[in-house]
Amino acid sequence: MTANPLLHPAETASRVLTRGIEVIELEAQALGELARALDTHFVEACEAIVQAKGRVVVTGMGKSGHIGRKLAATLAATGTPSNFVHPAEAAHGDLGMLVPGDVLVVISNSGNTAELRAFLNHAEALGVLVIGIASRPDSQVITRASIGICVPNVREACPANIAPTTSTTVQLALCDALAMAVMDLRGFGRDGMRALHPGGAIGLRLAPVSRIMHGRSRLPLVPANTPMREVVTVMTSKGFGIAGVVDDANQLVGVITDGDLRRHFETLQSSLARDVMSATPRTIAEDVLAEEALHFLNEQKITCVFVVPSGSQDSPCQPTGIIHIHDFLRLGLS
Repeated sequence: MTANPLLHPAETASRVLTRGIEVIELEAQALGELARALDTHFVEACEAIVQAKGRVVVTGMGKSGHIGRKLAATLAATGTPSNFVHPAEAAHGDLGMLVPGDVLVVISNSGNTAELRAFLNHAEALGVLVIGIASRPDSQVITRASIGICVPNVREACPANIAPTTSTTVQLALCDALAMAVMDLRGFGRDGMRALHPGGAIGLRLAPVSRIMHGRSRLPLVPANTPMREVVTVMTSKGFGIAGVVDDANQLVGVITDGDLRRHFETLQSSLARDVMSATPRTIAEDVLAEEALHFLNEQKITCVFVVPSGSQDSPCQPTGIIHIHDFLRLGLS
């Protein structure tokens, strides 16, 4: 029977763990070098992207191309129209994706990747501003760029110093820094993010409470003079473990929770809702974002809260909905 190669002796496992830590520390050290190396060229690049009349076109070959795809996607998701063009495809017609008014971002570790020359030639012919990112100041990507960002020429984590590892970590961090700085310069905030991320976890986190709350038909509301035996029935049937107490105008004036029931257990049979309720209940506005609402529930150590019209949390009003912490968990937010 052949031994399982994944089952290592303790000393081998220790070496593997040590190697993993070594790689991470090497890359962390490289990121420190990158942070110290940033200069005015970085600022110029960010300003050029913000001022672009067209799109940001990103290109790169091999692993640098993967980083380029990430940059284009991050820019597009944060308010800067952007797309990635593979340099090999560019030489076979995709150069047409670059037009006057665009900004071209070229990413290469060595800066001398042959497949990039056609793109650089085309950008020069069109008068397109080029932002070059490479590790060698005398490379074609840096010398032919309108703005050159020279990143530290770091050793790869690969023992042979060949497999792109540390260098791509540096590229990724620089591209994230570009995207976030540009995002700040544009003043692109939560409203913009919500518009561009209607789906997925981000879309849910940035959705207003009004989109995920239970509406009026599900509200566990009782008048203030309701006998407590009926209140308990409402709390049980609605399934939220809470009842809202309203006045004659259907304005929320109190809440009754399981804790209130326990505190008034001995007098429940003869009590009315107004005798047991906690006055001035906590509420949350309809326009509060889901992630903020979840934080509010956790901070207040409560599981459920009534939703009220925006701007009316500080005065009695008619609740429009209710939200339970399980609603967030069901949607994948925690």
